[in-house]
Amino acid sequence: MIHDFLSHLIRGYDLFIAWFSIAYILFYIFLSILSYWAIIKHLKYQKYLDEEVLLRSNHILGVSIVAPAFNEGVNIVYNVKSLLSLTYPKYEIIIVNDGSTDDTLEKLIAEFDLVKIDFYYQEKIITQPVRGHYKSTNPVYSKLLIVDKVNGKSKADASNAGINSSQYPLFLCTDVDCILKRDTILKLAKPFMENETRVIACGAGIRISNSCEIKEGFLFKVHYPKEWYPRFQELEYVRSFLFGRMAWSQINGLLLVSGGLGMFDKDIVIKAGGYWHKSLGEDMELVTRMRRYLHDNKEPFLIKYIPESLCWTEVPSTKEVFLRQRIRWARGLVQTLYLHKEMFLNPKYGRTGFLVLPYFFSFEFLVPIIEFIGVITLIASFVFGMIDYQYLLIISLLVYLFYLSITIISILIDEILYKSYANYKELLILIGMAALEPFVYHPITVYASLKGYWLFFRKKEQNWGVMVRKGYTTPTKK
Repeated sequence: MIHDFLSHLIRGYDLFIAWFSIAYILFYIFLSILSYWAIIKHLKYQKYLDEEVLLRSNHILGVSIVAPAFNEGVNIVYNVKSLLSLTYPKYEIIIVNDGSTDDTLEKLIAEFDLVKIDFYYQEKIITQPVRGHYKSTNPVYSKLLIVDKVNGKSKADASNAGINSSQYPLFLCTDVDCILKRDTILKLAKPFMENETRVIACGAGIRISNSCEIKEGFLFKVHYPKEWYPRFQELEYVRSFLFGRMAWSQINGLLLVSGGLGMFDKDIVIKAGGYWHKSLGEDMELVTRMRRYLHDNKEPFLIKYIPESLCWTEVPSTKEVFLRQRIRWARGLVQTLYLHKEMFLNPKYGRTGFLVLPYFFSFEFLVPIIEFIGVITLIASFVFGMIDYQYLLIISLLVYLFYLSITIISILIDEILYKSYANYKELLILIGMAALEPFVYHPITVYASLKGYWLFFRKKEQNWGVMVRKGYTTPTKK
């Protein structure tokens, strides 16, 4: 009796997995086609609108760079000098000292000749108290503004204080340790100026700086990461940024603009309420809330993505830090989906409610759960002697080959377009890591997702945690 029941249950689940896998593959093929189309369109359109024309225009939009800093005393001076070197005629840099307990503020004051000033501060978004604003007495650093505030225990709170202090209609949110290309501001601001429909946010590719050679805050030479965890994350970044986000941008379905590099329409962000300080995935939650606000007000909008690597950032290199980050990401995903559940399949929210959110629920949130149940089913099938080895082999091989094809295509497109690596040896290592990813790295990400869901539903509090950074490799003199 029990054997028959388990047999029917396992066969039913096998059938579900087969159809789910087919749907997943078909949808990913659809996204791949959209992504390829969007990349070709982007490359062709670049030829028709010269960026130099925009730079000389009297109507160029001003941009405020907002970069929160907490205990960044070791590299803060180099980081700020790197931001000051960006090429754009109208921008400011706002460093938000989020209650640092080290010498971050003291180093900034000493290096950039800062003095405390009277500043008209409007708290359009509620944050922890701001203790003061600092400007330089040296005209060379006139673009720099330092905001000193009480620690808010989240990047969101610090970012909101920077937004409140900004003067320009666009702001670029980044991490103070991120290394940006010199033309990053122009690349991201361009869609806001060239589209008739209002652009409310724009993102671009982020790459991993682990093992790269950095000199005084400037990227000297790009290298493929030497450590295992950063290597696997490099694969994720290439695949998700080049394929996934380009496809969603093409159909105006982007739900995530990375907190490490994202430009936003300040007016819409403020009207939507700014970053939510309790969110564990504040970048995704903000974009979802912005979309919701504009749908509610029946205003047309676009969220764009640039298929170029404009930012390099250090990622977790140890299992402990990596798991802490991914658990938080998983909690942020389910938190955002739960918070905006009224939008699901609601005609009022158009493609956001009928396509984007259902996709994230089905293929982002549910997949780790389905995989975990699949493992339990596989073990039960083996124990009770009901395993169909031929069926298992066919399904597993199909999914593996499809994943490998998509990943290798992503790597090759990225290399053809942008020549991201120092030599072909690094490229071949990356392809080799792609073959190992499903067996070595993927199970760890599934575990992190499941633990994140578990902690969310248990309503156990989790802070952002500290990202332990190893720093960069300094180029050697020859």
